[in-house]
Parts: sequence; structure tokens; C-alpha cells
Amino acid sequence: MSESAWDDVFATNLKGMLFSIKAALPHLKQSTAGRIVLTSSITGPLTGYPGWSHYGATKAGMVGFMRTAALELARFRITINAVLPGNVLTEGVRDLGQDYINATTASIPLKRLGTVEEIGHAVAFLASEEAGFITGQTLVVDGGQTLPESLQALEG
Repeated sequence: MSESAWDDVFATNLKGMLFSIKAALPHLKQSTAGRIVLTSSITGPLTGYPGWSHYGATKAGMVGFMRTAALELARFRITINAVLPGNVLTEGVRDLGQDYINATTASIPLKRLGTVEEIGHAVAFLASEEAGFITGQTLVVDGGQTLPESLQALEG
């Protein structure tokens, strides 16, 4: 992995997150119930994937940041949580081809990839008034992908 690839992913996933929060913070502090919802991933905080160490490190870093930020932001009545998607059928995943989609689907207990809308529903919940007493937490949205110990656990 090149240093520039490492730096690009860190700049996008961690610095981009930090600067977005910093820009929104004055407005969130003025609100009666500020909400921050990060989009992390199962890759990094829960699982690994060969060749994606830079991505996994940033997504795990987001969760570590979130836990401390939850303590710092609570006095302003601002919550911060993260959604950790599993494999979702996006344009990028479609571009990887049907063989990739089939292999990935085989490892998910619900036997399908998630949808962008399903991730959006999880984000909407964490941004809602109903989630006002939830902060510093992760919500895994992966169709059970992180549950099986092996593919044999899915047989039967």
C-alpha cells in the first residue's frame, strides 16, 4: 500500500468526519437536541478484509472518536452514534461483478445484500427524537453478516 493511498483514506474518512462535525457544532449547540450520526462500517471495528487495512483503521478510528466525543458533547445535549453497515448493494458493489455479489451474499444469513434505504432508516432512527437517550453507541446493520463463526454455521 502506498503512503498516498493511506493518506487519502485517512483524509476522507477521519479528517472529513472531524471537519464536518466542527462545522456543524455551533448550530448543534444552539439546537434543543443535536444529533450526529457517523457512517462507519463492520470492516475495522468488527471484521477485517485483506488489502483494506487503511479503510478498516479509519472506520475503527471513527468509533473510538465517537465514544470520547459522546462524553464531550453530552453537556450540550448533543448525541453522537454510528451506523456500521455490512455489505450494501451500491453502484460500487455492482461494479465488482456478480461473482463478488454472489460470494458476499452467501456469507450473509439473510442471503441478500442490504439496501441504501435500510442504512438510511437506521441513520434516521439515530437522528430522531426517539433516540434521544442513545449516545456513544454503534448500530450494526448487516443482515447478520458478523454472526456466523464460519460458512458451515449457515448450512442447515
